[in-house]
Amino acid sequence: MSCFTAILFATAVTTLHITVVVGDDIINGKKASKNSLQYMVSVQTNKKHECGGFLINPQYVLTAAHCASEEMTIVLGDHNISSQKNLKRFNVVHKFKSKTFKNVKMGNDIMLLKIAKKAVLGGKVKTVKIPYQHYSIKNNTQCLVAGWGSTKQHKVVNDLLALNVSTVDIRDCKEAWKKYKENITQLPPNIICAGGYKQNGGVCLGDSGGPLVCNSVAVGIVSFNIKGCEYPDVPNIYTDISKYVRWINAMMKKKKT
Repeated sequence: MSCFTAILFATAVTTLHITVVVGDDIINGKKASKNSLQYMVSVQTNKKHECGGFLINPQYVLTAAHCASEEMTIVLGDHNISSQKNLKRFNVVHKFKSKTFKNVKMGNDIMLLKIAKKAVLGGKVKTVKIPYQHYSIKNNTQCLVAGWGSTKQHKVVNDLLALNVSTVDIRDCKEAWKKYKENITQLPPNIICAGGYKQNGGVCLGDSGGPLVCNSVAVGIVSFNIKGCEYPDVPNIYTDISKYVRWINAMMKKKKT
């Protein structure tokens, strides 16, 4: 998948890339079935896939803050995002980012996109539920990730790929990441760890912004992983959506166009 071309943690952080899950190797995923994941969105710049995203309301998409760019559009309603197809494309009219977001290393990697007009729900387009404010996901819960990002064979894929991953205990996650302390001294707050660690697949470049869906609820947003997407290695890092529910609701009530 190719959620953004090469986001690094920070100027000094040269070995960590943002990533999102994809399928035929998302790393080691499979092509998503036709009538599934209708909430998935391709966030694009100059009509090229940069990140994943997901529809939570007919006019609002969640993705990662590090995916922001000047000219953004979103594509939904199709698992195949080939430029040769007549895709449903929507202009982004407003980008809401947490005021505290600076870079992925510091967390708060969440962005809400308002699109120009409401998507018509039904058929190939549906929304996905997000958690309530104090929602917590148990360790070792099987979840689903999906995206159009890098695989072992390809930098970008046209077909949506999906993969089952399990959540990882935050203590185990922090311990696993200690080997990369020269690049990140500690993991940011408000995260969920899943996939990668002691598992044979996870997210990769271009998957950023996509959802971690557990029990039919989008609980996380793909934020980052180790450059190269080697598995098994360390858990993939997701922004914990439950910590931002009040902020999301407040942004959707704003009158900006």
